[in-house]
Amino acid sequence: MASVTITNVWKYYGKTVAVKDLNITCNDGEFVSVLGPSGCGKSSTLRMLAGLEHISAGDIHFGDTRVNDLEPKDRDIAMVFENYALYPHKTVYENMANPLRLRGESEDLIKKRIAFAAEMLEIEHLLQRKPMELSGGQKQRTAIGRAIVREPKLFLFDEPIAHLDAKLRARMRGELKLMQRRLGTTMIYVTHDQLEAMSMADRIAVMHNGVLQQFGTPQDIYNHPVNEWVAGFVGEPPMNFIDCDIVDEGGKLHAVHSSFKVALTEGHAKLLNGALRDKSVRMGIRPDQISISVGSGSGVDGRIKLTEPLGGDTLVNVDLKGADQVLVKTNPDFSGAMDQACTLTFDTSRWHFFSKETGVAYF
Repeated sequence: MASVTITNVWKYYGKTVAVKDLNITCNDGEFVSVLGPSGCGKSSTLRMLAGLEHISAGDIHFGDTRVNDLEPKDRDIAMVFENYALYPHKTVYENMANPLRLRGESEDLIKKRIAFAAEMLEIEHLLQRKPMELSGGQKQRTAIGRAIVREPKLFLFDEPIAHLDAKLRARMRGELKLMQRRLGTTMIYVTHDQLEAMSMADRIAVMHNGVLQQFGTPQDIYNHPVNEWVAGFVGEPPMNFIDCDIVDEGGKLHAVHSSFKVALTEGHAKLLNGALRDKSVRMGIRPDQISISVGSGSGVDGRIKLTEPLGGDTLVNVDLKGADQVLVKTNPDFSGAMDQACTLTFDTSRWHFFSKETGVAYF
């Protein structure tokens, strides 16, 4: 097994900077997910780890070994691509056996490992088919199986289950995590899907425009985002953002909006710092941290714009005074109707404030 250390790594494509001064340490046996939208630099990072892209600047170490100049075949990695990369003239069995045969493994070992991977991936009945006879999901499972049988020091996954149907994707998240735990192998998993990252990884590296925004456990990133961008990207449904003024009334700080005035706790007031008195900030609160009731009451007045039943939950779009709108996640039995008055209550112990200028989180 091996740890992975990325130190001050940059990647240029001509004059375009894809990765900017990246620093990440993945511990031996750890499952790390690199999460971000398209174009954020996550796949470029993975390809540099694999040796498929030249490192413009910086260093990458596997354990104590600097791998900048090592060929991909000498890095003892297994990589699963989003686009399968299967040999079209070989069967599923032969595709999965290929890396083991190149290493000179015995046929008995090859059969054993392929049987294990095929059962886990539900492709036992496909072993004699060729890629042209497979669906997209079946091709991807074959590619994952080819990586599993190698049992390498490092697994690299580039959005490997994006083409699977929802049921199998949910199962594969669990199976990949169990596989990583069983083998104790270091795994770096690139995805744009926050559900995959949050449910599978020990730690998540969130990237945006080639820059690492935050690196921490799923709980830290969800509960303590370092800036407004991370807060809005991680979480489904996304966080609500409302511009507020911080006003000092009788020595106590309040968050004031045209629809509400809420007192800050002493702890939150200290985090905001006295220099922010009478300043505007951006408040963030997640949809499941807002309670809603029909009619007028003690709380924040609003008007229901739209309800979206989702089976186990209901999403409610609520208009506040002015142009602001918030999304509320509530129980499936919610009885509110379109254009009906409602009252909101914020869980102020779990709200967040961000700088309007920089997006950096105060808390």
